[in-house]
Amino acid sequence: SFQGLGVPGLKMLRQVGDELGMPVITECLSVRDVDAVAQYSDIIQIGARNMQNFVLLEEAGKTGKPVLLKRGLAGQIEEWLLASEYILSQNNPNVMLCERGIRTFETATRNTLDLNAIALVKRLSHLPVISDPSHGTGKWYLVKPMTLASVAVGADGLIIEVHPNPDHALLDGAQSLTPS
Repeated sequence: SFQGLGVPGLKMLRQVGDELGMPVITECLSVRDVDAVAQYSDIIQIGARNMQNFVLLEEAGKTGKPVLLKRGLAGQIEEWLLASEYILSQNNPNVMLCERGIRTFETATRNTLDLNAIALVKRLSHLPVISDPSHGTGKWYLVKPMTLASVAVGADGLIIEVHPNPDHALLDGAQSLTPS
């Protein structure tokens, strides 16, 4: 799957963010990339597959930048909260949690957005909880209802995939909305 454009891509992302006056968030895949991602982004995202990459969590935490920690595909809520402690332990209080769907026995959707987790984590933790209904379903036509449901259960924010031509997206096209 597409792994990004490296530092040239980070520079482009930063330039567009500056031009639009928008903060930049991008995923950091490896400890070796932490410094570059921190240099060009406002928020460091740790993806689901790295939820328990504790060295990466600590290094991201050391940057002092806000960190968005996505829940792993099979991550239990307790494991997710404990993973966030690796970031917090670096004197970085700027942690956001992101529910992006878990793997279940269901095959009709890419993942299953765990709305229970959003409401429960809001009760168990002081950290903001963001919902990613795009990854949580994998289907563009399910994004709107899951967005509304996420807001209803108390999500503090949303991540929604958008692409001008989803059929030609390098990744996540099936779950991307098209701007009108």
